[in-house]
Amino acid sequence: MRHILAVLAAIVMSITVSNAQALSESDKSQFESTISGQIEAFRADDGARAYSYAAPMIRQIFPTPETFMGMVRNGYPQVYRPQSFTFGKAEFSASGRPTQRVSIVGPDGINYEAIYTMEQQPDGTWQINGCAIVRAPDVSA
Repeated sequence: MRHILAVLAAIVMSITVSNAQALSESDKSQFESTISGQIEAFRADDGARAYSYAAPMIRQIFPTPETFMGMVRNGYPQVYRPQSFTFGKAEFSASGRPTQRVSIVGPDGINYEAIYTMEQQPDGTWQINGCAIVRAPDVSA
């Protein structure tokens, strides 16, 4: 499973954005709507709906909603069953890809940061093209 996640990360890292420009408020709103919709679909175990938010590259790697859901269930429990989540900064990564940061309290009660890579589709909508999750730094004194 970790190999699949590493391959996914490598693919996401190789994708570039042709027109790096400032993100609009509409883009940011769509990021939040897309990510929220997918997390709610995960919570409801609605594989078809969760899969509908995945960008074409993700669908090529995971060709069915069932394989996609299995990958998320096993590799991303923080987004599959978060206790809570809040949106942070939407920006372009150093390599020019649009990203959305999300603070998550995982099912284990630990704080994480999810960095979603977004991809704009030909119809102007945004889909999720990857997600990297890191444990948030412990800020206790």
